[in-house]
Amino acid sequence: MSTKNNNKLPTNLPQLQNWIKRDAGSYHDEFRQQYRHYESTLQVFLLKPSAFNETLSQLVMFLAQVSQCYPKDLTGFPQQLKDILHQHSTVLDPEMRMTLCQALILMRNRGLVTPTLLLELFFELFRCKDTLLRKTLRNYIIQDIKKINVKHRNAKVNRSLQNFMYTMLRDNNAIAAKMSLDVMIDLYNKNIWKDSKTVNVITTALFSKVTKLVVAALKFFLGHDEDEEDEESDSEDDEVMTVRMMSEDDEGNDSEDDEVNKRSARELMLANRVAKKTKKRHKRMERALTVLKKHKKKKKAVVFNFSAIHLIHDPQGLAEKLFRQLESSNERFEVKLLMMNLVSRLIGIHQLFLFNYYPFVQRFLQPHQRGKGHKSPQVTRVLVYAAQASHELVPPEILESVVMTIANNFITERNSSEVMAVGLNAVREICNRSPLALSADLLNDLVMYKTYKDKSVMMAAKSLIQLYREKNPQLLHKRDRGKPTEAMRECQPLEYGEMSSKDYLPGAEMLKEDKGEPEDQDEWEEEEVEEDNDSDGSWVDVSHSEGEAVSEDEDTKQLTAEERIVKAKEVSHSRILTQEDFKCIRMSELAKQMQTRNSADKGKRKHSEVSSREMEGKEFVSLGDIERIHKKRRHDKESRLATVMAGREERGKFGRKDGKMNPHASTSNKDKRKNKNYMMMKHKIRQKKTKRSFQEKQVALKKSLLKKLKNYKR
Repeated sequence: MSTKNNNKLPTNLPQLQNWIKRDAGSYHDEFRQQYRHYESTLQVFLLKPSAFNETLSQLVMFLAQVSQCYPKDLTGFPQQLKDILHQHSTVLDPEMRMTLCQALILMRNRGLVTPTLLLELFFELFRCKDTLLRKTLRNYIIQDIKKINVKHRNAKVNRSLQNFMYTMLRDNNAIAAKMSLDVMIDLYNKNIWKDSKTVNVITTALFSKVTKLVVAALKFFLGHDEDEEDEESDSEDDEVMTVRMMSEDDEGNDSEDDEVNKRSARELMLANRVAKKTKKRHKRMERALTVLKKHKKKKKAVVFNFSAIHLIHDPQGLAEKLFRQLESSNERFEVKLLMMNLVSRLIGIHQLFLFNYYPFVQRFLQPHQRGKGHKSPQVTRVLVYAAQASHELVPPEILESVVMTIANNFITERNSSEVMAVGLNAVREICNRSPLALSADLLNDLVMYKTYKDKSVMMAAKSLIQLYREKNPQLLHKRDRGKPTEAMRECQPLEYGEMSSKDYLPGAEMLKEDKGEPEDQDEWEEEEVEEDNDSDGSWVDVSHSEGEAVSEDEDTKQLTAEERIVKAKEVSHSRILTQEDFKCIRMSELAKQMQTRNSADKGKRKHSEVSSREMEGKEFVSLGDIERIHKKRRHDKESRLATVMAGREERGKFGRKDGKMNPHASTSNKDKRKNKNYMMMKHKIRQKKTKRSFQEKQVALKKSLLKKLKNYKR
């Protein structure tokens, strides 16, 4: 090494940094010289911290880069940087402040700074009016906490940071509080802090005086944030893998059920193809496929994730406090709608008692309900919230008032057909969760709309009939119950507060006690195929030969309801059921929904109508369930223009058509006048164009009368 290079070392920091990393012991004196230079420069900088010092910025980054080589000499260096940022964070130059933060991040990545010391400081720096700094710190906080919990959960660090965030959400600086809330929501959505403490810390933001915090917390619990893309994510690949893993988990839960449904549908179509082709057989196959499709929809995973709502410690207290805030709120109508939505979901999911909520919702149940500043009606959302807040533990007399309000304000012929259909759909969703909310008299009145002239109203009324065929057929008139099925016969409506608990698996009576094969093997086999096929005969088919219906074998058919229960208990308690057993039970339960009591009678309809929608209760009500209107939509502009152009293809040239049927016939006098000389037709054209006004006629009449009077005197 030459003397020239040695003289340049103190001023050439990048080169000194490179050599120190290669051999730290040989350049310890040069390092101490730069460190003393840093201390003297720092003293000058602290006299005026608002000014940018380029020398100090270079020395800080140099010391941060070589900090791992001299950890004993730089023991107090991170604390010095923290004190500078803590005391002068709001007055520092933005570039200088970013340099100090980058130095701390560099030392934190090398394990020289504890996470609690650094992350708490970064949360405090959210108060700075520096967008780039806040964005950088937010991404690093999420990345660092994720790195801390990558192998195992560091409960001590997590608990310390969560307690600190609890105080940050109540910070007077709205920007800092909002950024802290966004960090917690991101950590939850990325499955890093997906615990009850995180959720309950976020609940404190619901009662903030800052509207942005309230809206962000409401959207978090309502699940909207899960659909948005995280543009500020540090790694897109991590997000893709997370989504992929979540989708694989959801698919894994239902993969076996989907495989059974696909195999059953495939076997049905195969059996129908090789059997005798008849119209009855084809209709039976379509009904069976409809039932399979309906049950497959029931297994479909819910789009929204309500685990955050389930992790709330005191949902009853939270709902009451949030409802009191809603009653006295002066926020915009959109914010009130979000509050109503969250309160209704809390009531429905946790089955809470908040009786004052229902009269509050009734005030908004008007067909013309609009939010302040809104041109579109918001009443459909309010109907959704009323349905979500319904559950079986709510006293029927409370929900009866809500249903009666909807019936009086919506389901009347003075309203349009769309309003009537929306009202019937809302009543159906409420009764789906609480069948006792609708009295028999009002039900029969609403059922009368099944013959209404408008299709949307008619379909909504029929869906209400189908619901009560499954929930409580006794409330319907006999003519509206349809053909009684086996499932309808086993349906036992529950009174208010009554629970239905069974110690056996319904449908297990179809299995043998010693084998996993169903007793009614012939029920699902195609008779024609069984004679010609040497396979195991396991094709599943709901339809049999022409003129026959699906029925159980003679032994099971002759059992009474009590005997079936006893046999189901024996099978459920005596053996471990396999996947094939569950498949047979599922198919037998599907058959009960299609079998009528008098299935052996000929010349009668053998199957009851199958509902085209899912009637099972869900944790939330989608807006499409209320706004489902069976109406042909109007064509948009492009489709109308395409229709117009298609109609012009075979049409002749646009213009006046020749009225002559024979092109060689002679012309009329009218046509001849068109070819005459203008001087010959001038007097006739002038007569047609000379039309006097009323004033001219008066003047002419006056002149004529005066002329006659003058001649008379003579």
